[in-house]
Amino acid sequence: MSSAAPTPRRGRQGWGWWSGFRALPGPLRATAYVAVAVVLLLVVGLFAAGHLVRRTFPETTGTVDVPGLSAPVEVLRDEQGIPQIYADTTEDLMAAQGYVAAQDRFYEMDVRRHATAGRLAELFGPDALESDLYVRTMGWRRVAERELPLLDPGTRRALAAYARGVNAYLDGRSAGSISLEYAVLDAGGLDYTPEEWTEVDSLAWLKAMAWDLRGNMTDEVDRALTTAAVGAERAAELHPAYPYDEHAPIVAGGAVVDGVFDADASPAAATRRAAALDPTATDALGRVSEGLERMPAWLGRGDGIGSNSWVVSGERTASGSPLLANDPHLGTSLPGVWLQVGLHCRTVGTACPYDVSGFSFSGVPGVIIGHNADVAWGFTNLGPDVTDLYVERIRGEDQVRAGRRVPLRMREERFEVEGGADVTTTVRSTTHGPILSDVDDVLADVADVADVPRPTAPEGEDEEYAVSLAWTALTPSTTADAILGFDRASDWGEFRAAARDFAVPAQNLVYADVEGHIGYQAPGAVPLRRSGNDGRSPAIGWRPDNDWTGGYVPFQALPSVLDPEEGVVVTANQAVVGPDYPFRLTDDWDRGYRSERIRDLLGDRTDLTTRDLLDVQLDTANPMAPVLVPRLLDVAMPAGYYADGQQLLADWDLTQPASGPGESADGAAAAYYNVVWRRLLALTFHDELPEAAWPDGGQRWMAVVTDLLDDPGSAWWDDVRTERVETRDDVLATAMRGARDELTSRQSPVAADWSWGRLHRLELRSQTLGESGIGAVEALFNRGGWDVGGGGSIIDATSWDAREGYGVVAAPSMRMVVDLADLDASRWVNLTGVSGHAFDDHYTDQTELWVRGETLGWPFSRRAVEAATRDRLVLR
Repeated sequence: MSSAAPTPRRGRQGWGWWSGFRALPGPLRATAYVAVAVVLLLVVGLFAAGHLVRRTFPETTGTVDVPGLSAPVEVLRDEQGIPQIYADTTEDLMAAQGYVAAQDRFYEMDVRRHATAGRLAELFGPDALESDLYVRTMGWRRVAERELPLLDPGTRRALAAYARGVNAYLDGRSAGSISLEYAVLDAGGLDYTPEEWTEVDSLAWLKAMAWDLRGNMTDEVDRALTTAAVGAERAAELHPAYPYDEHAPIVAGGAVVDGVFDADASPAAATRRAAALDPTATDALGRVSEGLERMPAWLGRGDGIGSNSWVVSGERTASGSPLLANDPHLGTSLPGVWLQVGLHCRTVGTACPYDVSGFSFSGVPGVIIGHNADVAWGFTNLGPDVTDLYVERIRGEDQVRAGRRVPLRMREERFEVEGGADVTTTVRSTTHGPILSDVDDVLADVADVADVPRPTAPEGEDEEYAVSLAWTALTPSTTADAILGFDRASDWGEFRAAARDFAVPAQNLVYADVEGHIGYQAPGAVPLRRSGNDGRSPAIGWRPDNDWTGGYVPFQALPSVLDPEEGVVVTANQAVVGPDYPFRLTDDWDRGYRSERIRDLLGDRTDLTTRDLLDVQLDTANPMAPVLVPRLLDVAMPAGYYADGQQLLADWDLTQPASGPGESADGAAAAYYNVVWRRLLALTFHDELPEAAWPDGGQRWMAVVTDLLDDPGSAWWDDVRTERVETRDDVLATAMRGARDELTSRQSPVAADWSWGRLHRLELRSQTLGESGIGAVEALFNRGGWDVGGGGSIIDATSWDAREGYGVVAAPSMRMVVDLADLDASRWVNLTGVSGHAFDDHYTDQTELWVRGETLGWPFSRRAVEAATRDRLVLR
């Protein structure tokens, strides 16, 4: 949650969204400020004086008056500045969390709420308008406003208290005293005072995370563009089916019996399921047998942001109690996505039921991932197909539906633009959802090339094709109830009850408790489709048999398991359940390379420790290397210069450490291998695929190339731009020669001096002023780079994009291991630090630990927290 506005990334970048602030399209150019020279003079002068920076840092000792608290609240911070908050009531606890979050990261919170409301241009000018158009078209904030009254009264009170705490911090503070970013913007001419925080501001951020983890929408676009380029048969070769016989699903076996998933039932028992299903589910399944024409489709895979999480029972551990590990993979950012916090009621009871610690989002009350005194939980992206693209026929202000004209829903949206004229646009929506092709060129191309019938419009009628989006997150839900429900849960039953409210983004939930139980639950709103729509490709919007039914897979029918016989649950975005499951979740699972490697490393051991699970999180074995390296070694290369890289592969252990010269030869071999891999993909596919569908090098492309390596004469190997016909070995040889030349140019003529880490660097960038295009300003907010190991589809998932280069684009956003035998013995680390303030000691103080594979002690009990305390603040 891999990973605040969803700017469409054009051209060869394809679809994607950085989790946090991949909102801003292109650098924020100097047009956002009055003049580069003025900004630099002001910033450098004030920075040299020092007070501009220091006055934004949080006050962490002494006593501060916070209106509205019923009793004093303690905020204890450790050496990394991680806050542990102690209060007597829920309202006081949440108000204090809001106050502390604003101390550390209000600028981040403010940018997030502008992004999710489609108002970034108010801060950053015309460059941010594209993102605003996209978000406002989908109407994230409008949905969040409709969600608030649906929530449990206790959740609404928590949201309101959190907002009060944020606003108590803002009261009386100028923007420049809140963060250095505001000071820079103000120096450039932005006259800005932050608005008060509201409950809806918190809810809207959950929409942003849902978008980041939205499922197979990218695959739908890719299929449409690829089919248009090479035809359906060849495009199908680029979406191979999930290998159930090789990579186990999360829940092995089980069936839906009488409407309820039973992990111990056999698939044959599922024939009785329909009697207990919701009427909408029965209606949808009944239409499957009507024999209506289906859209062209094929099985597929979808690359995307993923995560690792697994739990082992006490039968598998040295302590006799469960261990739970989690490391969500999200886009790299500064500050990081997560904010560590502990929320403790001094007396746990009805008035104050929280004693929980873990990772939260700035701007959202409660703990998202972590543990309380009784249970622990982790997330990975379930990745169900919760989005559908529809190709629509539009005539004027109507859409065509079953031969009839149906009025579009239309509204005007006005955008204030800093440094430019206001913009007004018309948002159009169909019966399926908003028309995104109005604001996205790639989807406009999909509207033109999608493999759908093109009926002739009636004489005298102008008709256009457009693409609309159906997405579960655009329906109000109660996910915020689930977050606080997890925080309060004391056993499996209460945890599952909270999961029932978790609608979007659908996640794999792993669970453990101090009583020794472990479990898995798949929650989320997964739509039921009518017979004409398999969700794999853009659907024909004018045919009602392609619609959603309006119902969802019943929660009781979603896969779950408690205390599996093998004593382990592994989730790494692989298939959730086998092919006999009666509901379609998706076909675009991650292929399971990481999940199988985790299983292999855990083996059948019965003495696992926290250290063992942390070591598994750092594993860098490349899953494609055992397949590709033997083929590369079989290709004859001329002795000497071009054979140097190939010789490295002969002794490579197939891992990808960051190590450089004098440390490990594996780092040199990994560098050569990955450059070969990138070049192989370009040589094989760039000649025939549109740029938007070029390979990113992730797990789907590993599966594609694995199949092609067994077919040396496949048409994919041939470069259609040349007169000769290339074969597999021609491409492999050319890739190796090019890799040798590239590494000689980039690093050294001596192959042994190459380093994967020097190619594969982690750069942490602020996605606002860190992308300003002004070097001196960027230097204030960006940090890096660090040489790191790992790579895509590796457990240590420091992903890179073969279309762009070798730098890290997504990574484990945090790592944690919870020890249910002794919660104080648990470990955690964040990608950055808790602070969002440049030059604060805690801006990136955990990054060095993260890069070295180290973690921090995670104190939970009051005794352990007191022992770790360095600063004490009382909110009065």
